[in-house]
Amino acid sequence: MSAVSPQKLKLSVGSANSVSALLLRPLAARACFIFAHGAGAGMTHEFMETVATGLCDRGIATLRYQFPYMEKASRRPDAPATAHATVRAAVEEAARCCSGLCLIAGGKSFGGRMTSQAQAVAPLAGVRGLAFLGFPLHPAGKPSNERAKHLSDVHVPMLFVQGTRDKLAEPQLLEPVVKGLGTSASLHLVQGADHSFHVLTRSGRNDRDAMSEVVGTLSAWIDATAG
Repeated sequence: MSAVSPQKLKLSVGSANSVSALLLRPLAARACFIFAHGAGAGMTHEFMETVATGLCDRGIATLRYQFPYMEKASRRPDAPATAHATVRAAVEEAARCCSGLCLIAGGKSFGGRMTSQAQAVAPLAGVRGLAFLGFPLHPAGKPSNERAKHLSDVHVPMLFVQGTRDKLAEPQLLEPVVKGLGTSASLHLVQGADHSFHVLTRSGRNDRDAMSEVVGTLSAWIDATAG
């Protein structure tokens, strides 16, 4: 467990919104992961905390942040334009706080998709790669690859970390999507994990094992991308 404490920050998103953020930066950090939360839980959720702490222990900083709707305790996610502006504000803050570090952006589910959409619209300044933890390829029970169309407009390396039981990204649909993006995109499947990276007891694994695999995979990819 890292002994480093997160630094509380505030991000301005346009003239209408201000959101909270947490910077967890280890001594001698090698890179910073700009880490957006999923649709149903904010930056302090156990999943977000586990990833941030695990990366810190491996020498990688994280900037976690809230989307405006989560900051206001609303259940309805922001419109894409607002979400994209929030991603850009977080990237700008990370560049300021972690000057000189390699910047990687992405997030859990909704947060990862909003990050990739923002990058597809216009490159995020200084960001060298995108990492997705449970990319939401389609709604549960409605298999489709429509949400992947914008990914062809992303021109930085991408990592997809997905559970094989993820009901928001059927492996047989996601695998050809990632393959079609070329050699700059890679897919790591966590066997037996669902969208939240929970595993069934009968699999012989536990959630701690799955999360260790998620964090280890993400850390190794960030190091490789940082060069």
